[in-house]
Amino acid sequence: MEDVILVDIYDNKIGSMDKMQAHTKPNLHRAFSVFLFNGNEMLIQKRAFNKYHSGGLWANACCSHPRANKEFLDSVYDRISFELGIKNKIDLKELFSFTYCSKYNENLYEYEYDHVLLGNIKNYDNNFNKDEIAEMKWVDIDWLSLDLVKNPTNYASWFLICAPRVIKYIKDGVK
Repeated sequence: MEDVILVDIYDNKIGSMDKMQAHTKPNLHRAFSVFLFNGNEMLIQKRAFNKYHSGGLWANACCSHPRANKEFLDSVYDRISFELGIKNKIDLKELFSFTYCSKYNENLYEYEYDHVLLGNIKNYDNNFNKDEIAEMKWVDIDWLSLDLVKNPTNYASWFLICAPRVIKYIKDGVK
C-alpha cells in the first residue's frame, strides 16, 4: 500500500491516503516532477503503456509522490533511482510549484500540488525501469517547444503545463 500526502491549496499537509484511493476522486495531494537537461537538450520519457493513467504519453524524466515517512528529497532520489536507474544524487533545484486537476474517466483523477525540480546531467546510460518507462530520449528544447504546440496529445497533462516554464528557465540560463 502506497500512501500519498494530502495537502491544502497552500501545500500544508492535512493527512494521507492510499494512492489509488486518492485518485478515485479529486483529492489534492503532493507530487513532484523532475526535469533533467544537458545544454539545450531535455531528457523525456514515454510512460509505460501499462500505467494506470497517461500510459504511452511523453513526460518529464521522472515524476511521483513523496512518501509521508521520508524527507522530500529522499523520496525524489529514491524515485530517480527506481525509474531511471541513476544511483548517484543529482544536484536538483526546485523551480516552482503548481496545482492542476485532470480527469481521466469517471473514477480517475489527478489533482496534484506538483513541485517542479530541475537538474543538469551530463551522461545517462538509459538504464531505466521498463515496467515504468517505455522509452527515454534526449530532445532539443527548441524542437520540444514546437512539438508541444503541434502535437499536444502526445504529452501528459502536467507536462503540457510545466514544460514551457522549465524550458524558459533553461533558455534564460538557470541561476
